[in-house]
Amino acid sequence: MHSIGELARASGLTVSALRFYDSAGVLEPAMVDPVTGYRWYTDEQIAPARLVAGLRRIGMPVPEIAAAVRAEPAAVHRLLDTHLRRLVDGLADARREVTRLRAMVDPARPVATTLLLSPAELAAAVDAVRFAVGVDPELPMLSGVLLDVESDGVRLVATDRYRLALARAGAHVDGPPARVFVPVDLVDRVRALLDAADAGPVRLTVTGTDLRVVVAGRTLTGSALPDDFPDYRRLLRKAVGERPAAYRIPVDVAALRAALADPAAPTVAREHGGEPQAVTVLGLDDHGGLRLLPADEAGTEAVRVGVNGGYLLDALNAAGTAQLVLELDGPVAPLAVRRTDDADTFSVLMPIRL
Repeated sequence: MHSIGELARASGLTVSALRFYDSAGVLEPAMVDPVTGYRWYTDEQIAPARLVAGLRRIGMPVPEIAAAVRAEPAAVHRLLDTHLRRLVDGLADARREVTRLRAMVDPARPVATTLLLSPAELAAAVDAVRFAVGVDPELPMLSGVLLDVESDGVRLVATDRYRLALARAGAHVDGPPARVFVPVDLVDRVRALLDAADAGPVRLTVTGTDLRVVVAGRTLTGSALPDDFPDYRRLLRKAVGERPAAYRIPVDVAALRAALADPAAPTVAREHGGEPQAVTVLGLDDHGGLRLLPADEAGTEAVRVGVNGGYLLDALNAAGTAQLVLELDGPVAPLAVRRTDDADTFSVLMPIRL
């Protein structure tokens, strides 16, 4: 048996950390002396303690450390992959924030970032997010499309609070990362030119708040919206999290579109903001497929999610593919609508409480 001090030296954890992980149920001693209260550990606990020390050094949350200590190697690798993605996202967020802060510190020297994009890729990305642009005049910070420029492409994001849509287009990028909130009217004017037969590569230049787009022989200019777009990465993590959804349901888009568009489609009456609202309730059939639940079943099924049927129809139409996957977690968790061939293009719909 090893004392807590011996285990601390063998694992790289401090004595206080070992006491903390004991109280948290992560790494409990094999024995506690009932008289002295001294903790004692076995040889077999040295390797788990070293694992805890390593996971602690990379900043893994305590619940995930607890899961890793008890998991099989394959599950530990999945936890590490998830945490690494979180770290990469955090670093990208930090770099963008540093760029924004540099511009605040020295606003007289805006740095230009230029992108060369495929018109077809950009058109597909715009089409995938345009439906989610906000139209509420009291929420101007939602009335456009965010362009989040990365080193090798640009992510397009739009939200109206009830739905969030994301897509990505690859690009040759010359300049630092940039975030620019583009007014929807400029987005629409650019989109109208992308289908031209002679449309060569799109050249988009961002200089501070100034925008310049050259497409199909035309030059369009504008200014970014002054409002701060919501932190979509935080919203996304909060909405769909980082663990797999409880249900991933393949969907035939044409069949579901027809069911939603049918005037006789079943709905459930609910009130929102003092106004009656017809809510579409999604559930599972006997084969694990998706079906619309009628009112007399909407409260009895084990799996049921209420959504705005029109919003779901918009998401299906914007996806531009015959097959999608719907991810469900429960009646109050957001619904994710994903393409099977493009992990970067998807939308999230907020549920309606039943």
